[in-house]
Amino acid sequence: MLLEDVIYKLIKQISIVLRYEPDYETAEEAVIQEKAEELTFAFLNQIPKIRAYIETDVQATFDGDPACYNKTEIIYSYPGLFAIMVNRIAHEFYLLGVPMIPRIMTEYAHSKTGIDIHPGAQIGEYFFIDHGTGIVIGETTIIGSHVKIYQGVTLGALSTRGGQSLKNTKRHPTIEDNVTIYSGASILGGETIVGENAVIGGNAFITKSVPAGARISIKA
Repeated sequence: MLLEDVIYKLIKQISIVLRYEPDYETAEEAVIQEKAEELTFAFLNQIPKIRAYIETDVQATFDGDPACYNKTEIIYSYPGLFAIMVNRIAHEFYLLGVPMIPRIMTEYAHSKTGIDIHPGAQIGEYFFIDHGTGIVIGETTIIGSHVKIYQGVTLGALSTRGGQSLKNTKRHPTIEDNVTIYSGASILGGETIVGENAVIGGNAFITKSVPAGARISIKA
């Protein structure tokens, strides 16, 4: 019964937002309904994958936080996990080309947690956000597996002056596997790659690629 309710509501909401797509602005209702049903069931097929990823995120949080007593505590109270979970769901809608809904979802999580992850960001397994407030992760960011980031981190673009002309270009960095990024660090640019096993210290400002295994720190 719960699944039937979810299906009904998803089809209804997707039907509404499809009208904001140029291809469906003047489409007949039957066409909209058919497309909404197609997208809904395509999304439902991704639920096992989403759940599997989230389980790795819970494990990464438990393994990475000595202040955590059990996984139930993480699920019920950690804002980082909530933001990641919403993003993983929204990302599947984003990949399916569902308009508006993915961004509404992630901005809701942003308003609740202070963690701003664009639904287009690609995030690997075992992702751990510690504390989380003030984190920004841009649309074309790619994050590998076993990555840990702290509050105030920005994975952003070097410049957005180009506006819409920058659409569909890689504007945000790539973070490879097993990278740790400490609080307040900013890593910017679509050509910027942080190599695997690197550690980025707090408040670092990075606009060029960092080799694998590097240790970057800012000293007074």
